[in-house]
Order: sequence, then C-alpha cells, then structure tokens
Amino acid sequence: MKDYGRLFSLIKENLKMKKMKYLLVVLIVFLSCNTTEPTTFNEPALNDTFTTLEGESIEFKDILKAHEGKNIIIDIWASWCGDCIKGMPKVRALQKAYPEAVYVFLSLDRAQDAWKRGIKKYKVKGEHYYMQDGKDCAFADFVNISWIPRYMLINKVGEIVVFNVIEADDDKLVEALKN
Repeated sequence: MKDYGRLFSLIKENLKMKKMKYLLVVLIVFLSCNTTEPTTFNEPALNDTFTTLEGESIEFKDILKAHEGKNIIIDIWASWCGDCIKGMPKVRALQKAYPEAVYVFLSLDRAQDAWKRGIKKYKVKGEHYYMQDGKDCAFADFVNISWIPRYMLINKVGEIVVFNVIEADDDKLVEALKN
C-alpha cells in the first residue's frame, strides 16, 4: 500500500508540472501575439501599384488621396470566391445604408478578364482595382490576407478604424460607419 501512495504522489506531481508547462506555453503564445491593429498603412503598402478598369497603374496612396475626408470601405474580393459572392447582398445593403461612403473593391482574381466579367456578372458597384500581383505584394503583406472577403474601413481623417472583418454587416464595421 505504501508503494501505491508513493506512486500516486509522483503521478500527481508530474501532472502538476505538465499543467504548469502547458500554462507557460499558453502564456508565452498569448504575450507574443501582436493584438493591436494598425491605424495607418506602411510606406510599402501605400506605394503598391494596382490596375484600374482602364488598364492604368495607380498607387494605393493615390486611391486614398482621391477620397480624403470621406469614409472608405475597402472590400478585398475575387469573382471565384464563393463567400465573396454570397456576401454581395450585405455589401449592397451597406451601400444603401451608407451611400456617402466610398466603396473600393480590390480584386484578387487570377486574370483581369475574369475580374472584369465578375464585376459585371455580380453587379458590383464602386471603384475597382486589380491586384496584379495578388497576395504577393506589399499591400497584401501589410494587411496579411488570410481570408476573403475582407473588409476594412478608413475614416474621414485617414485612419484605419476597422482592419479585419469578413462580413459586410459585422457590428464593428457598422458601428464605425455611424461615427
């Protein structure tokens, strides 16, 4: 009986150590995560180049500059993306509720002809730009695109106030537009 008690004590002590190690790992992961979202774009993202519907190149900073003093909703999407297409009615509802905002659509389509067909097919209203390098560009690196659709909101003074939502009716996005 004495040996079982000693064995039980050793097992109990070992479990406590494993729990402590587990908690330590969780704490390290939690503290090492950067949970703050940026409020401004970095220089490489601002200098990244997009293609207009007319085939001209434009830097991202010039897209933003053209709409200074307005709320800018950025929708990163692609015509092949099922979730993007399913979300279009929510985008239209947002456009109806907040018509004074500017709606900028950045496409991750694989080809420009697919991008242009998608705009027409899904009746996407707003300003359209093609990300010719897709996810392999400074802008995509900055926003760290992990899922599309992806919505962002730049407020009237040029600050990023919503950095990462995947639904056009997300409360965070809607509340920010009300301000």
